[in-house]
Amino acid sequence: MVPIPDKKNAISLDTPSFLGLQFSIPRLLGVIMAKNDLQGTIDLLVLKTLAFTGALHGYGIVLHIQRASEDLLRVEEGSLYPALHRMEQSGWIESEWALTETNRKAKYYKLTASGRRQLDLAEESFDQLVKGVRAVLRFA
Repeated sequence: MVPIPDKKNAISLDTPSFLGLQFSIPRLLGVIMAKNDLQGTIDLLVLKTLAFTGALHGYGIVLHIQRASEDLLRVEEGSLYPALHRMEQSGWIESEWALTETNRKAKYYKLTASGRRQLDLAEESFDQLVKGVRAVLRFA
């Protein structure tokens, strides 16, 4: 079981406008992100996870993101599945039903060639965003 970070020192961005991605960030930062920025962030996290792990079911994706971020990021399942559906409709991922390690039926998702190209674009876009924020912080 993955431990949950101390909630008194974190902010929860658990509203529809934040698509279920929660950050453990000190409260004083007051982070606000636009809906499309966060949607792109969820896409980036999911595509990168599938590129690294191969096929995974939804809950496995949630756990990987939480563990890989050292519990700083949590994607709620209720927000993940609409994102997975949208990415599947876009052709970035594909899915198939299979049995889990515990013999339960689950939908497994894997990256497509189109998804790998989208991942490259999303990483480049995110790198540019980080570069811009760093530039502003350096001179602010």
